[in-house]
Amino acid sequence: MNEPDGEVSWPELHRVRRALLVVDVVESVRLMQAYEADVIDRWRRFVGEVRDRVLPGRGGRLVKSLGDGMLIEFEEVTEAVATACELHARIGSYNAGRDPSAAMHLRAGVHLADVVSDDLDVFGAGVNLAARLAGLATPGSTVVSADVRDQLVPGLDPEAEDLGECQLKNIAGTVRAFRIRGEATEPSLPGFDTFWDERPTIAVLPFETRARDASSAVVGEILVDQVIRDLSVNSAWRVISRLSTMGMRGRHVGLPQLQQQLKLTYVTSGRCRVLGDVVQVSVELAHASSASVVWTGIVEGKKSDVLMTDGPIGGRIVESITGAIFDFELKRSRSQPLPTLASHTLLFSAVALMHRLSKSDFQRARTLLEHLCERHPRAPEPHAWFAKWHVMKVVQGWSTDPQADAVAGHACAQRSLDERSDHALGLAVDGLISGFLQHDLDLSQRRYEAAIAANPNEAFAWLFMSALHAYRDRGQEAAQAARTAMHLSPLDPLRYYYDSFAAHAMLAAGHLDEAIALAQRSMRANSTHMPTYRSLAIALALDGQFDAARKAVEGLLRVEPNYSVAAFEANYSGRGSAFAARCADALRAAGLQTS
Repeated sequence: MNEPDGEVSWPELHRVRRALLVVDVVESVRLMQAYEADVIDRWRRFVGEVRDRVLPGRGGRLVKSLGDGMLIEFEEVTEAVATACELHARIGSYNAGRDPSAAMHLRAGVHLADVVSDDLDVFGAGVNLAARLAGLATPGSTVVSADVRDQLVPGLDPEAEDLGECQLKNIAGTVRAFRIRGEATEPSLPGFDTFWDERPTIAVLPFETRARDASSAVVGEILVDQVIRDLSVNSAWRVISRLSTMGMRGRHVGLPQLQQQLKLTYVTSGRCRVLGDVVQVSVELAHASSASVVWTGIVEGKKSDVLMTDGPIGGRIVESITGAIFDFELKRSRSQPLPTLASHTLLFSAVALMHRLSKSDFQRARTLLEHLCERHPRAPEPHAWFAKWHVMKVVQGWSTDPQADAVAGHACAQRSLDERSDHALGLAVDGLISGFLQHDLDLSQRRYEAAIAANPNEAFAWLFMSALHAYRDRGQEAAQAARTAMHLSPLDPLRYYYDSFAAHAMLAAGHLDEAIALAQRSMRANSTHMPTYRSLAIALALDGQFDAARKAVEGLLRVEPNYSVAAFEANYSGRGSAFAARCADALRAAGLQTS
């Protein structure tokens, strides 16, 4: 309706204090894709029941209903919380007779805030905060702000469990949040989150072998066994067993047919030539769906090397394949919109970018991880990596508030453990946060031990444990833990990171030559990692190579210009130990300023 002066007539605005309840359907995108008509029908009937039968008795107003959520306002906090609990209970009747994968479950957030309201809508930052609190909730649960918790009466209202300071997307600082207890048991949703099922699949086809003598004809088979074994160490992908690929020997099968038969993402093929004791292997890695060549290369070595358990020829092939996959997925992530990318592409790219340690790449990694966490809110893997992102932000000196990043990292790690309490990577990263950022070495050790108990092959847990041993003057144990980590992940695409931790461990054990070699190899792969410069400078100074140590300090200061011995002594997780004192003295001898 237009006023005489031509302006639109809007409802009158009022500033009021309201309890805001945001409810949304868990994994609504997946449900809509798989069961669109049924989900729409159930949701419309549920919204009608809430509007006509629930809210009138509780003094609530349905402000808006979207395709997968509702915003409801109340004058009383207790009514908002009680309504959330009731909605969780009522949604169950709309799942009767359906497969568990088709069930609708809710998550809810409640916040008390001053808002601007009219007859049509509610406006203000409080609405966004309530929605972000809902995002913290697990299926079937409600998360509330401290303002809401403060108005709940123990014994009369539902109990609120403290979640601590939480980092919420697009909300400055941290927010104290609480999970409402006493609601219906949160549903178990097996199979809902397909993140782990979306890992890429790699097949290594039999290598053709040309040899003058029959005894050399097995070289190709031995190499294929080595490549399959070494690729299988990395849990980031599936590797087709050799039994499944043996039938391809001697057949010329096209990539489309291979992809259809084996559901492949990548295919590795190769040809071997054996001339006396020289083996030459021509290898190709192809992306199955696009039929594009990702990498080709020629690897040479001695035939006697092939017969070794950890032969260098197979190792170099796997190292090249691993690096090529990460590079290929990273290029895809730069050229396509995020919603169109496979989850493994987002994860590989985020991991690669966060370890490159340029600020622009590091921020891009955050964007990818946030998108992945939103896509798979109940998958522990992306939350665990996001926790590690916060740790690395502090390590590099890029954090303006290390304590806030420690809190945010812990929240991400805890989210991964909420989804799966025995998630080894989540436990390992939470241990890193406890020890490195919060200086609680006892809790850190318990986390690492739990991670190793859950998965003895979790290389990160052993790697981080090596640093803990060093902090506690257990140099030999530090060296052994580092060697175990590198044995478990010998061809890791993040080898510089392993080398850096291992250099620190060897330093603690007094193995100076090894510490120097590892630090130098780490720096050749990544020249922007501050702890590597620090370990190198200390090792060189302890070894009496003071000119080289001063050059290492110069490199350290290029990465972190304000670093000093005082900063090391204040922030080093092993401060107060004999090892820390030796390191501080070595840094002074290497020319690092005291303060």
